[in-house]
Amino acid sequence: MSERHPILITGAAGHIGGVSRTIVDMLLEQRHPVRAFVRQDDERAQSLRRAGAEVFVGDLLTIADVTAALKGVRRIYFSMSLSPYYTDAVSLMAAAARTQGDIEVFVNMSEFEQSFMTFEKMTAPEQERRAWLGGRVADWSPQQRAHWVAERVLEWSGLPTVNVRAAMFVENPLMTWLALGPLSNGELRLPFGAHRLAPIAGHDVAEVCAKILADPAPHIPKSYELTGPELKDMHGFAEDFAAVLGRQVTYVPEDVETWNETYVDTALAEFPHTAEHMKTLTRLIGGGGYRGTTDQLQTLLGHPPKTVRWALERHPRIQKLAVA
Repeated sequence: MSERHPILITGAAGHIGGVSRTIVDMLLEQRHPVRAFVRQDDERAQSLRRAGAEVFVGDLLTIADVTAALKGVRRIYFSMSLSPYYTDAVSLMAAAARTQGDIEVFVNMSEFEQSFMTFEKMTAPEQERRAWLGGRVADWSPQQRAHWVAERVLEWSGLPTVNVRAAMFVENPLMTWLALGPLSNGELRLPFGAHRLAPIAGHDVAEVCAKILADPAPHIPKSYELTGPELKDMHGFAEDFAAVLGRQVTYVPEDVETWNETYVDTALAEFPHTAEHMKTLTRLIGGGGYRGTTDQLQTLLGHPPKTVRWALERHPRIQKLAVA
């Protein structure tokens, strides 16, 4: 790829170790030019410049900014934090990319739920929806709906799109933030009963996206459904936390709605959009809505994926708790 064409990465000012920032670092290490789209010119932007990225400061909800950010770009990675305006941002980026007309790939960070909360499933009678989704959920969260609409917008746009539908990250707040208090007392309190999960390390998702951006042709127009390599119940996760924290950790199952009231509503009272999404996730997981694993992650990586324990060992909040 010509050095004249930087790869545009949105969400790049997220924390170090986050998917977008990790993609930037991986691409720069491979000597690809990178243009990092950030909201503010702050220390995180300076850190990106020091790493070797070109920094574009703008607003994903301003079409003039988005269009300017795309100038000279042929490859796009789109990600955005949970937002009521998520579909707007995807649509603006798609409109600008379609107008520019020379885009080689649009890598869209989507959600694993899109693989099973499909149009057919979500338009079935409510009783059927509840049976399929575990009995606790009958509709999308606003964020899940936004991702569904975003995938349709990209489909209709005709852009060369790759949807990356990643399972719940190990680094998700459900695992590494909202219930940290009990963990300090040796209790993993989660509302997931005896259900099993295969969460994915953010580092692996970043590596997959970097590979697609570096060589997009084999991946267009696919949608990948990525899970982690380890399908385990909460007792298994308690063992991982115990190994990382260096102390005994016991899984204590909680009622879904009680847990949501105690942890989600309390911590995210000022962010109702995010709170509703998190509560929908706990209901899906607690109702058995996530089923099994796929082998797509290892196939794309070309090597074994990272384990839950590996990701926990590198998570700042868990590291801090370990030395407390």
